[in-house]
Amino acid sequence: MVAPAYGEKYNVDPDDMRQALAHIAEKNHYNGARNPLAQFQKEVSAEAIRSSPRIAGDLGVFDCAGVADGASAVIICRAEDAHKYTDKPLYVKALSFVAGNGSGLTDPEYDYTTFPEIAACAIDAYEQAGVTNPSAEIAMAEVHDCFTVTEVVLMEDLLFSERGTSWQEVLEGRFDLHGDMPVNCDGGLKSFGHPVGASGLRMIYEAWLQLRGEAPEARQISTITDDRNLALTHNLGGYPGEMVSFIAIFGPELG
Repeated sequence: MVAPAYGEKYNVDPDDMRQALAHIAEKNHYNGARNPLAQFQKEVSAEAIRSSPRIAGDLGVFDCAGVADGASAVIICRAEDAHKYTDKPLYVKALSFVAGNGSGLTDPEYDYTTFPEIAACAIDAYEQAGVTNPSAEIAMAEVHDCFTVTEVVLMEDLLFSERGTSWQEVLEGRFDLHGDMPVNCDGGLKSFGHPVGASGLRMIYEAWLQLRGEAPEARQISTITDDRNLALTHNLGGYPGEMVSFIAIFGPELG
């Protein structure tokens, strides 16, 4: 219901919306094809994505993330002890968790074009990290792209795009691997896979590789600078009103 609701509210032609959703899937499969750990390691053309069998409404096979098995682990220590383990640690700048109020989809004011828990979670995370201009300070993001249209809405809830504009920025390539705001550099849930309990740390691992400049050359982004060196990871569960959202922000500098 999100895709048609978004298109109606912001007057997006259905064909344009379909093109934007296909570009997200194409982008994430492009990234996943350059990740030896990904579940799906093949590029998929936008044409193949658009012509894939429909599953629900306008969403087709390639609009939906797969389900995978997997595991991940991480070493966490006090910031002052980090250099005992590595010369290039990442520091936690923000950890934000927001849960819905239980209203579910019964709220008559809900219009299916935003996820309120995520919008609130983003504001809290940015306040914790001291981020005032996300697009200028966040160099990359790993987000919960369970469906292609979810990524469209997330770009606005995370304040990377103005309301009603993210679909255009998707088509312009802003969120591509070598765009101004790389999103899901490792392939995301769509191409890397979604081993559920391991997905959050998988995202953090990609932030670790990218911020340290250790991602494979074919996947290393170029947006990281001295003034723009933060990475954001995001996960969700449930549905609007009864959703849980978690956002973390990491950076290479203490303080």
